[in-house]
Amino acid sequence: MTNVHLDCDLPLPNHRKGKVRDVYDASLTDGTPVTLLVASDRLSAFDVVMPTGIPHKGAVLTQLSRFWFDRIDERMPEVPHHLLSTDVNDIAGLTDDQRASLRGRVMLGRRAQVVPIECVARGYLAGSGWAEYQQSQTVCGVPLPAGLRQCEALPEPIFTPATKATTGHDENVPFARAAEIVGLPLMERLREFTLRLYALGRDHAASRGIVLADTKFEFGFPLDAAGHAGATPILIDEVMTPDSSRFWPADTYAPGRDQDSYDKQYVRNHLQSLVDAGKWNKEPPGPALPDDVVAGTRAKYEKAFEALTGIPFVAHDV
Repeated sequence: MTNVHLDCDLPLPNHRKGKVRDVYDASLTDGTPVTLLVASDRLSAFDVVMPTGIPHKGAVLTQLSRFWFDRIDERMPEVPHHLLSTDVNDIAGLTDDQRASLRGRVMLGRRAQVVPIECVARGYLAGSGWAEYQQSQTVCGVPLPAGLRQCEALPEPIFTPATKATTGHDENVPFARAAEIVGLPLMERLREFTLRLYALGRDHAASRGIVLADTKFEFGFPLDAAGHAGATPILIDEVMTPDSSRFWPADTYAPGRDQDSYDKQYVRNHLQSLVDAGKWNKEPPGPALPDDVVAGTRAKYEKAFEALTGIPFVAHDV
């Protein structure tokens, strides 16, 4: 399959490879040290990276994040973030060919000491939250009213932190446990940032005919040239993308059932059918994805971008 970016091998130091992103230490052309995040077209499901990529997926994630960062600058400038540039020409030490291979899929951000807590805002009862609610009428220890249905709107959005796992799933934890890990003042600030950012995204998405059911953010402390961490946390990584959020079309939304979604639904459904047929056990390596599943997933990601931003998706936009 053409136009799929799966692997990244750049002549830059401290390469870290995640499920979707490749991360390097880099510098801007003016010498400013930065973190380079390259969003590949890799896709993970059931915590397994599939051998088949989704064309342009990394570009969608990058450009949608940039859209949100720009909106945060306009509407919530008091919430600082890491993003400095998405222009490959700002990366020092690469050839023209290397830059061309990255076009549209890079974020150059301030280096940061990552806070080891995922900050999740939930406005609807879905996913692991719905599973927990059925058992205990709580989500991450937050008590909720009785009688809520699957995917129903919560009385008000809630903050549900999780510990960051190096492998497998992140683990939902009560707010008090997160505060024990990183400190109460920091968690109170991140809770405020998270819920305000979610409200910003929810209201914009609603104006575009989309339900933002939940989303997760990451924060860190910016590092100076000597590697010393600042005191004010900043928003890092991606922001309100189909990989970090649940987006549902508002015109088909109805509580009491699973929803159509702008994410990996095609892939999950296909893989679950293989599991049900005894053809895969949710262990690596993942199975190759058929062309129709790839095309359907690609369409979901690109449609999410266009619906949220109101502009056509262009794979190599910078």
